[in-house]
Amino acid sequence: MDARREIKEFLTSRRARVSPDQAGLASYGPRRVPGLRREEVAVLAGVSAPYYTRIERGNMNGVSESVLDAISRALRLDEAEHAHLFDLARAVRPTSPRRRRRAAKRGVRPSIQHVLDSLTGAAAIVHSARLDNLAANPLGYALYSDMFSRAAGPGPPNSARYVFLDAGARDFYIDWDRAASDVVAIPRTAAGRDPTTGTCQAWSASSPPRATSSAPAGPPTTSASTTQAPRTSTTPSSATSA
Repeated sequence: MDARREIKEFLTSRRARVSPDQAGLASYGPRRVPGLRREEVAVLAGVSAPYYTRIERGNMNGVSESVLDAISRALRLDEAEHAHLFDLARAVRPTSPRRRRRAAKRGVRPSIQHVLDSLTGAAAIVHSARLDNLAANPLGYALYSDMFSRAAGPGPPNSARYVFLDAGARDFYIDWDRAASDVVAIPRTAAGRDPTTGTCQAWSASSPPRATSSAPAGPPTTSASTTQAPRTSTTPSSATSA
């Protein structure tokens, strides 16, 4: 869906569910549409009616975070809806040209590798938001030796390519459906947190539909996530995003 259209539908639907009484406004006579009028949202947010109308139509150029916060309060958005509004605003704002990054080198900084090697009681892997496995400690390499040695495709071993393209993955994981759900959920979560990340966005848009099992809790780019247990007696490893 076009981001501007999604902003319009999102704000219109949230405006329609807030009654004047809930917002502390006087209501006079019948209304053609449910909820608040644009002018009333503008008053509650402390902006002009034309300015709010422009925002609701998807034009976020120059809209500050304080204005978005005020609109969020006026529409009584919950935490998830508040974050979604900010994500939509970032998606339609023009971005300044960025210098092209040099191709990332395989591996991680020595300090991160040192931390991995110090984890002697568990297998640990560092992966990117796109599930490129950049480094591991000795137990991590041993536990996932099949993936590291046989991963299909160029570049670092990638969990998604292994799960979906390597037939051995179905024997490796006890619950392949859960593993598939996890590797689809992580890039989609990364794309949702930063809609301007083109690589994650393209990956998640073309990835297979999620399985019925639940995705791991928490943003993968900031917290550790537990990998699915393979068909071995080894304790499941912890994987940390880069």
